[in-house]
Amino acid sequence: MKWLTKTRTGTGSEDRKASGNSMYAAALNGVRGIKISNPVKSVGVKLFLIIFSAILVCVLIVGLFSYSTSKSIIKEKVTESGTVALSQSQGKLDLMFKNYEDLTLQIMLDKNIQDNISMMQASGDSYQQFVASKKLSDALQVYVLGNTSLANASIIPIKGTIGISVGGSAVSIEDAQKSDWMKQIVDAGGKVVWLPTKSHGLSSASPGPTFALGRVLKNANTNKGDYILLVEVYLQQISDQLADVSLGSGSEIMIVDDANNLVYSKDVAQLEKPLSIKLPTSDSSVTHGSLQAVSPGGSDLLVMYDQFDRMDWRIVGTVPVQSLVQDAAKIRNLTWIIAAIAALLAIGIGLLVIRMVAIPLVRLCNLMNEAAQGNLSVRSKVKSRDEIGQLSESFNQMMAQITALVTQTSRTAQEVLHTATELTDASKKTAGSAREIAVATEEIANGATSLAVEAEKGSDLTTEIGEQMQQVMSANRQMGAAASEVESASQQGTAYMNTLIEKTGQTEEMTRSMVEKVDLLKESTRSIRKILDVLNNISKQTNILSLNATIEAARAGAAGKGFMVVADEIRKLADQSRQSIDVVGQITETIQKEIDETVSVLSTAYPIFQQQIQSVKEANQIFLKVQGQMSEFVERLDSVTDSIGVLDRSQGVLSEAMSNVSAVAEEASATSEEVASLSNEQTNISEGLVKLSDKLESVSTELKETLSRFRTE
Repeated sequence: MKWLTKTRTGTGSEDRKASGNSMYAAALNGVRGIKISNPVKSVGVKLFLIIFSAILVCVLIVGLFSYSTSKSIIKEKVTESGTVALSQSQGKLDLMFKNYEDLTLQIMLDKNIQDNISMMQASGDSYQQFVASKKLSDALQVYVLGNTSLANASIIPIKGTIGISVGGSAVSIEDAQKSDWMKQIVDAGGKVVWLPTKSHGLSSASPGPTFALGRVLKNANTNKGDYILLVEVYLQQISDQLADVSLGSGSEIMIVDDANNLVYSKDVAQLEKPLSIKLPTSDSSVTHGSLQAVSPGGSDLLVMYDQFDRMDWRIVGTVPVQSLVQDAAKIRNLTWIIAAIAALLAIGIGLLVIRMVAIPLVRLCNLMNEAAQGNLSVRSKVKSRDEIGQLSESFNQMMAQITALVTQTSRTAQEVLHTATELTDASKKTAGSAREIAVATEEIANGATSLAVEAEKGSDLTTEIGEQMQQVMSANRQMGAAASEVESASQQGTAYMNTLIEKTGQTEEMTRSMVEKVDLLKESTRSIRKILDVLNNISKQTNILSLNATIEAARAGAAGKGFMVVADEIRKLADQSRQSIDVVGQITETIQKEIDETVSVLSTAYPIFQQQIQSVKEANQIFLKVQGQMSEFVERLDSVTDSIGVLDRSQGVLSEAMSNVSAVAEEASATSEEVASLSNEQTNISEGLVKLSDKLESVSTELKETLSRFRTE
């Protein structure tokens, strides 16, 4: 059979259907007298497939549902236990982070460190600053050298060049002051800022990866912070805390910062790189949870995360789903085995149904096909007592009645055929005459109709052109009004620009005058400085004279005591004068600096004013050019408006002419259509009569041919 040799490349259900057809055909091949025209549509195949699919689907549904349920339960339990483990690890790490924060607070509040920082800030002597920095380094070593978890600790000036570093390689002061992380620490205003892991430390010279924390080092008395405290910690401390934590086979624990970059991972090469798994944003209200993701290798992962209390970092744990459901896979494998057994059982039941139901039905179907081809002598030999036996007996009775009916119908068809032939000849003659009249009338009507249609189209087109002309005229008027407004605005802008040029010139004169006056004030300040130098010298000479007078009074003995008192008062007065002169000198120096800054600002501003004047003049020229162009545009719009008016009047005349042509064409078309309608009605009647005659003759012929195919013997 040809249907067994075709290659099937469809879905799994089509393959199973083809397999069922093959089994069904093989079962029938052993029965003589059985012919199968299309086994796919056979009742036996359908019953076989229903039984086979019902048993197999039930087994698969139960097994796969059990596998899916056990898989979900395992995931939930692992998620719960993993979340608890991550929470405990997060608590341990939070405690470690708190210890480092407490260490920075202890360093900041240390009295020796505070005193030495104050000394470095107050002293202008390089030697004293060196001594203070040495003491500050010794005080900082007390906290660092005994702690092996710290890579280094540094006190870095926010502005300046003198800093302290204790421990391993430290970042340079210049690099630190240019870095973004130092700006974050300064902007935090004294709060601790945690810096993500660097593979070779902030200095890029550390022997291992480190993370850091920093805060502004404020003065305990003034609450002013000119330094920051930076502490770098080896990443190994986190590794030690997480060494005994495991979420399952193939699991991995990582720490990411608020930008989702890796702060900690067992694979050091992945540090500072983005985590391949997308977590919820750190600013959301959800601080912990779990989700499912796909690894870069394409395997499914169960992901759990928890956020630290002291920073925006999060601890993340991943477990491969494949390792979790290894035990559940046994249920799936057992399901496939049971499904195979059920498939064999279903095949056996299907073959039994084929023997009991399908084979008798196929025999009866073959007899019906033979009867349909004209052999009315066929009879069924099935004698069973079930519904199929009753169907066989009814088939035999039906064939006997059809045989009698065909014999009687054959005689009647011969008489009808003779009558139909005579009626056809008469109808054809009448239809020929009516058709010739209808054709001539229809040609006249078609010509009149075409003329009316074309006239109507011309009228509609002229009407549409008129509407478009009105829209063009309206738009032209609006463009003219808009152009007038633009021209008026250009004139107003030109006036404003002239006023602005005058004001800018006055501003330039005032700036130039201010520069000259500040220069004079600067010269006056220099004169005051010279006078203060003279007064300072006078104060020193007065002090020396008072000292000499005291010496001479001491030599004079009792006679010089009164003079000694006067000399002492003169010395005090000289000291007070010197102090006052120093204060005035400091004030004068401050004024001198402010005057220099004012001169610098005015010198910078003066060229800018000159550029502004030039730009304003150029803008004024642009406004003048726009005003001239808009005047020309308004004149051209007036010319276009006149041309459109002439075109509108011409279109009105054309529209009236097309309306007259359309009316005449419609009257001619209506008259022609009335005549054509009458001719068509006569033609239709004649053609209908011919068709009825042809149909009667055709039916008679077909009936005769059909009855001739049946054999009653």
